[in-house]
Amino acid sequence: MPVKTTHVGSLPRTPQLLEANNLLSAGKISPQDFEEVIERASAEVVAKQREIGIDIVNEGEYGHITSGAVDYGAWWNYSFSRLGGLTQTDEDRWAKTEVIRSEPGNIRLTTFTDRRDRNLFREAYEDPDSGVLGNRNSVGNPVITGPLSYIGTDAARRDVNLLLKGLQANGLDASSGFVAALSPGSCARVENRYYRTDEEVVWACAEAMRQEYKIITDAGLTVQIDDPSIAESWDQINPEPSLEDYKKFIGVRIEALNWALKDIPTELTRFHVCWGSWHGPHTTDIPFADIVGDVLRVDAKGYTFEASSPRHAHEWRIWHEYQLPADKVLIPGVVCHSTNVVEHPQLVADRLSRFVAAVGPERVIGSTDCGLGGRLHSSIAWAKLQSLVDGARLV
Repeated sequence: MPVKTTHVGSLPRTPQLLEANNLLSAGKISPQDFEEVIERASAEVVAKQREIGIDIVNEGEYGHITSGAVDYGAWWNYSFSRLGGLTQTDEDRWAKTEVIRSEPGNIRLTTFTDRRDRNLFREAYEDPDSGVLGNRNSVGNPVITGPLSYIGTDAARRDVNLLLKGLQANGLDASSGFVAALSPGSCARVENRYYRTDEEVVWACAEAMRQEYKIITDAGLTVQIDDPSIAESWDQINPEPSLEDYKKFIGVRIEALNWALKDIPTELTRFHVCWGSWHGPHTTDIPFADIVGDVLRVDAKGYTFEASSPRHAHEWRIWHEYQLPADKVLIPGVVCHSTNVVEHPQLVADRLSRFVAAVGPERVIGSTDCGLGGRLHSSIAWAKLQSLVDGARLV
């Protein structure tokens, strides 16, 4: 039996869906008309995943859509309309130039433009022809101005219903589907103007987002917790912190997440960790070996992570050093979101075989490094997923 396959979540939006989203934002079509478009698109994306042979599918994160053709920020931006206590601004978080310095025992995230990787390669980052970072739409970000609450019940139920309908139309049940949701640690990266401490923000996010996790899993679907904050934040701390201080920083986020998952069946959870996944050198990424023990503390059934990125593809070796608990599974990314080159199926098979050798075939599910939607042309993204399936069948 071949190794099963899945992906991280975001899939290319169809031109019709993007156009409908922009028309809705401009008030040129009704919400009812938009719902018809998104329901049809979601059914089609489920069908397309099944057609090429993906085993564990989703609705492409179409419910997380944001205006514009490049929407790889939707994994985070979608939460802005689902959390009460936020005030929308015109300030683009990614364009801020403020320099924020941390001190020993007091970690503070600096702005994106002050990240250490960006400082080392500033000339490349600021050259529009370098291919670094890539184009993205300017999006106004909110700030926390009151107590956080969850107001996204209807939206989360729509995500669930979109996927359930797509699964049913393709002869599948809920056990074959997953829905991505933001982690407390990633939620907490919104600018805070209300809570006294960073920890208070993290716990408030946990209290709010756990309601989304419950809506997803109550439907029998798996919830994928999107949490690049565990690995990515390392690069956003200036100067580089001690590993001890960083483990305390992410420890708060893991503790809050586990609390938010306490009423969720573990078998319906998976945890996605990545290093930010923007197109850049990533020379200041924290090694996976430094945090893998912390990642495994998350109460999840499966762990998805970058395993084909040029910066992290070598880290499969750690699974010969760390004992994966017997009831857990690895979901390594064996096709990469940051290159247009489509991996040969034999390369995919070779990558998967390394993990199979470490933990056994029944505990490996082949996946992507990160979301493909917005990062790659649609034709290339789907070709990569086909190569993923073809490679898994060779194992």
